[in-house]
Amino acid sequence: MIARTGPYIAQAPLAIVVAIQRTKFSVADAARAIQSMILTAWSEGIGSNWVGFMGLDGVKPLLGIPNDLDVLAVIPFGYPAQAAGKSKKNRKSLSEIAHRSRFGRPFA
Repeated sequence: MIARTGPYIAQAPLAIVVAIQRTKFSVADAARAIQSMILTAWSEGIGSNWVGFMGLDGVKPLLGIPNDLDVLAVIPFGYPAQAAGKSKKNRKSLSEIAHRSRFGRPFA
């Protein structure tokens, strides 16, 4: 198995492999693109998630990706078997996660 955390990729109707050239900002740029793809998909009712983080060299020969590129992630897309995201979330309060001016001063 190439992507240990995403065995369901093979059943996804679409999967995008994100490959990068290692530059100063390539991981950050690719991560923003991945986040945009995932958020857009979910807003349209299409499920998606980020699978892997580097170490996916086994994908290269399958897709003919040159060795000088790094496979950052695989992003599968498909319709969820069960509706997701509609239930009440168990989230921390803003004062637990945001701080004012200095860490430890709750933003409330």
